[in-house]
Amino acid sequence: MQTISEEQIIFFDEQGYLLVKGLLSPKEDLDPVIKEYGMVLDSLASELHQKGEIVSAYEELPFGERITKIYAESGKVHGQYFDFSLPQGGVKKNTPFWCGPAVFRVMTNPNLLDAVEKFIGPEIYSNPVGHVRIKPPEAQTPINPDTGRVQLGKTPWHQDNGVVTEEADATDMLTVWFSLGEATVEQGCLAVIPKSHRDGLLHHCPDIWGLEIPEKICDRSTMVPIPTEPGDVLFLHKHTCHSSLQNLSDIIRWSFDLRYNPIGQATGRNAFPGFVARSHFNPGQVLTDPLTWHQMWEEARDSLAISDDPAFNRWSKDHPVCA
Repeated sequence: MQTISEEQIIFFDEQGYLLVKGLLSPKEDLDPVIKEYGMVLDSLASELHQKGEIVSAYEELPFGERITKIYAESGKVHGQYFDFSLPQGGVKKNTPFWCGPAVFRVMTNPNLLDAVEKFIGPEIYSNPVGHVRIKPPEAQTPINPDTGRVQLGKTPWHQDNGVVTEEADATDMLTVWFSLGEATVEQGCLAVIPKSHRDGLLHHCPDIWGLEIPEKICDRSTMVPIPTEPGDVLFLHKHTCHSSLQNLSDIIRWSFDLRYNPIGQATGRNAFPGFVARSHFNPGQVLTDPLTWHQMWEEARDSLAISDDPAFNRWSKDHPVCA
């Protein structure tokens, strides 16, 4: 079993990130997730075929080629069907999401939580700020007609503390990122700016990409790409500036982006449900049933569908650094 050494923790504290090779088992931990998402894609393909948005369900294609073909032909990236979170606005009672048992099991994987414990201690809360990202090759990704840009391209430079509300500024939030397949530089792996966490929280400017830290306060010249193989796990400090590169390959880049924090600390997303993933102090609080987790998200969706959108963004584009 892979363990994290004191030397690695020191590296994380100094650099703001740490890549741990082979922490998860591709066969035992990741393959069940891949199989589960194959069933989600079956459902999406059948729905789009019945609506006449694609001419075939393309059952004969492997997952990556199939989802790329379906996105391109339908003219839309249907990422919400696969995500284990909800959008930040416009939630409806039928907004799709996927909180399946294989996803839950990898989020609560004992080896993964053992590693998380090294960073934040044994009282671990699964923060609801998390996503699955299945990025097709950009050359085959539909274009957003309003912006003229690909619907799912590179991620802007940001800090994960910057995409939550102010109440979580004191939270010891840890980012856990891993790919389900290879994530090479050509495929658009993550890139980090070492030691950028030392600058604290920086201003994020809203634009059509989302939130981005301006280059004038976040020098990209020292950025380091972090290619990964299945089973590798990347840990990020909440103030580490990072981005993802463009997927210039001809295959998908598929990744999980998770957050954990100590129990009792604010998540920065009150409208979304987190859960106790591990507790040495009160093990009876630990959530072990994936169906309950799914129901928690259903209840959150039903509540958001009949209420005004909560605030997710603290930033102003009128700030001087955004000029």
